[in-house]
Amino acid sequence: MAKEKEIKTNAMRILDRLKIEYTHYTYECGEFVDSIRLADQLQMPHDKIYKTLVTRGNSKNYFVFVIPIERELDLKKAARSVGEKSVEMLPVKEINNVTGYVRGGCTSIGMKKQYVTRIADTAKTMETIIVSGGRLGSQIEIRPEDLIRAAGAEFGDVLK
Repeated sequence: MAKEKEIKTNAMRILDRLKIEYTHYTYECGEFVDSIRLADQLQMPHDKIYKTLVTRGNSKNYFVFVIPIERELDLKKAARSVGEKSVEMLPVKEINNVTGYVRGGCTSIGMKKQYVTRIADTAKTMETIIVSGGRLGSQIEIRPEDLIRAAGAEFGDVLK
């Protein structure tokens, strides 16, 4: 019997190319599941799992924010962190077109374009965090500093 080959996502291929270590987790998922329910289902600590949010600034540029699943993005702080007057959440129907990823599978690594990205500074205190692996049913555990490098991101004070 042939060995089943692991299917790599674009994000995983980028991490491999950059020689960044990560742990990949898979789970059954046919459709979007909110991050908190996912954490409970996988029995993972909530403070370790981060979600990826995409916004549009008043300049019409897109910005990406990676924040803990139980926290909210402070739109004013987020805008300040990227030099905008304001930012608003990107409508769900536009996520795939803008990022190349689907809702629930969106990650800051390997989007269609390189967008200005901020990772909540709470990640600085974590040894590793877990983010989407680039498709539904896929999560990546990675050191925050490595995510910064892979996503071309910076840490920022962006939480309520």
